[in-house]
Amino acid sequence: MRIRGGRLPVGRNAADTSGSGGSGTPGGSASGDGTSGGGTLEDGTSAGGTPGGSTPGAGSAAGGRDSARTGRLASPWARAVALLLAGALPALAFPAPGLWWFAYGALVPWLLLIRTAHSPRRAALDGWIGGIGFVIAVHHWLMPSLHVFIVLLAALLGLLWAPWGLLVSRLLGGSPSARRAVAAVVVVPSGWLLIELVRSWEGLGGPWGLLGASQWEVSPALRVASVGGVWLVSLLVLAVNTGVALLIAVPRARTAAGVALLVCALSVTAMWAWAPRPTSAGTVRIAVVQPGIVEGPGSVARRLDRGEELTRPLAGRGVDLVVWGESSIGAGAWENPETARRLAELSRLVGADLLVNVDARQTDGSGRSGIFKSAVLVGPDGPTGDRYDKMRLVPFGEYVPARSLLGWATSVGKAAGEDRLRGDRQVVMTLPDGARGLRIGPLVCFETAFPDMSRRLVRDGAQVLVAQSATSTFQESWAPAQHASLGALRAAENGRPMVHATLTGISAAYGPRGERVGRPLGTDASAAEVFDLPLARGETLYGRFGDWPVYGAFAALAALCAVEGLRALRRPAPRPPGPPARTAHGSPGRPGH
Repeated sequence: MRIRGGRLPVGRNAADTSGSGGSGTPGGSASGDGTSGGGTLEDGTSAGGTPGGSTPGAGSAAGGRDSARTGRLASPWARAVALLLAGALPALAFPAPGLWWFAYGALVPWLLLIRTAHSPRRAALDGWIGGIGFVIAVHHWLMPSLHVFIVLLAALLGLLWAPWGLLVSRLLGGSPSARRAVAAVVVVPSGWLLIELVRSWEGLGGPWGLLGASQWEVSPALRVASVGGVWLVSLLVLAVNTGVALLIAVPRARTAAGVALLVCALSVTAMWAWAPRPTSAGTVRIAVVQPGIVEGPGSVARRLDRGEELTRPLAGRGVDLVVWGESSIGAGAWENPETARRLAELSRLVGADLLVNVDARQTDGSGRSGIFKSAVLVGPDGPTGDRYDKMRLVPFGEYVPARSLLGWATSVGKAAGEDRLRGDRQVVMTLPDGARGLRIGPLVCFETAFPDMSRRLVRDGAQVLVAQSATSTFQESWAPAQHASLGALRAAENGRPMVHATLTGISAAYGPRGERVGRPLGTDASAAEVFDLPLARGETLYGRFGDWPVYGAFAALAALCAVEGLRALRRPAPRPPGPPARTAHGSPGRPGH
């Protein structure tokens, strides 16, 4: 093996590449790029023995260089497949598999793969590829609507995880110190939370598949949600994953990681013990009607007939409100004056108002005409005038973003042929005195995924949150169970009960602590169910302070940027290379000099 560019240092261990000054570096100093001055071997390895001249344990932004050769998969394609699978693993924590406990370790393989990235570019690529796997797995049920377009959508949304890959590599790569390990447990979850915040924008698909939502049936997690919403639950789940990754891969940081995990456990215990709990305020009886009919010849008329048939037996059962699912009344039925008469007759028979949902061409209060999805309250004398028009629409399902550019999506899937119009405000409806003046806050379908909408309704005085939904297009997928589970989180966040009524299931109800109430109606049911919901008074910490965990995540990332900026300013600039050394034998260019 021939050495080029100089000789090994004399009187110094050839494996020592600490970068300190010495005879191995011209000018007596480190080169500034992490390589020693001991020369370069023909295979591209520094004389110090590390690939590419990197310094063991330096913890550089590239991350994991000390273990890159052993930890990196041999083939880029094999690594890409491994990353796609690692990114998809968290989907198993959501319904319908419902392996909620798996969420606390599901991200560990992805974190460990990014940790072995040999460069910042590779770390960003690892984040992007894993993000693609996550988006496809969590939204796979959209394939009937989007077909191949879901791959493009996943590739675009997956870019959100590229900066997160850099962050993971910077904090977990190499051999992190105890201080850097503690920082990782705080900052890595903060980076993930900002991804969840950005993709919660309606135009990017909305907040579906937030990692904290996988904990919807875990009582301690619901208590955490009452303190900081689903955002705080996501932070804790990510903190545990980060701590576990450190325990596995970084022996020198195991003590710090163990302490961080203990702090997480103690924090949950403190919230469980001391966070304000909603206090009881009586009960209300609400009936849900699930017709189970969506498509086929005459489906609009058959759906109305079946809804009426299921509502009539509710007479005499003392219900305060009857809720029908989303699009329970279609265009043909709503345009027929006979429909209003039939609904008013049902209200008189049952002795309660009906909250129906109209999917038809209408005119709103400002004079706009078009297709609205509207929650409409109907009393004994017909529609009461209380109406809520859906504000946040499902991309491609109810409108096509940039239709002039993406309108072709309607030819390859079930994208909306015509854009629906949006409502311009949220509405709290007050039931008549016979129902004790109960105030309800309606949400339509997709809107239950947005924490801010239910919080706004409760702050405006809603005593019960009522969601009208239809996931019939995705009936055989995980979507109905995932959608119904969101009601538990919205109830726990706000300390108010919630009803989730659908056309074809799953219909369910939750108490003010997010607990199940009564028996849910599955996707195979065509029935009505009555729920006795406990009312509550008082304000949760999330209801009072809102999305404070998001601001905390911003602060953590800002602190990291400030520290890195100061470190960069204090780092001495690399010295220019010194003049060529003169020798007694001259040089090839100038013999004898």
